[in-house]
Amino acid sequence: MSKGISYLSLVHFVAFLILILMACSNTLTVEAQRHKKPDGKEGKFSPAVSGRRKAILTINDFGKGGGGGGPSECSGKYYDNSIPIVALSTGWYSKGKRCFEKITIYANGKSTKAMVVDECDTSRGCRNNIVDASEAVWKALGVPKKDWGWLEIFWSD
Repeated sequence: MSKGISYLSLVHFVAFLILILMACSNTLTVEAQRHKKPDGKEGKFSPAVSGRRKAILTINDFGKGGGGGGPSECSGKYYDNSIPIVALSTGWYSKGKRCFEKITIYANGKSTKAMVVDECDTSRGCRNNIVDASEAVWKALGVPKKDWGWLEIFWSD
């Protein structure tokens, strides 16, 4: 009887090890995909840049002393939040190539234009799919103030 119990315990132990290995393998695959080296089209850790791009709209205070940190990367200046402006994730910011260009943001059944004035730096914790916007953008999209902060959107050049 002890051989039967010992064999059953060994089978359970091996099955447990296989499950652990499968879980670790899946975790490593997901992590590798998250940190894969970007190709030339994607920019530094940002999704593709042609057509409408899916993103997360966040809120930023572009004024001096606001939560946005230092002055704009594009101009070295601070901006009033009544102006429709945005900071784009590092790859989309494209080393300043989009500075002062207007993008169109689609959400909440509406669209609005906003000027790119800053970078949301992925090396400093910004996710790779962020459009960080002033209050004016949120208002133009008709988002109730209580819902400001995080919203799934699409945007285009």
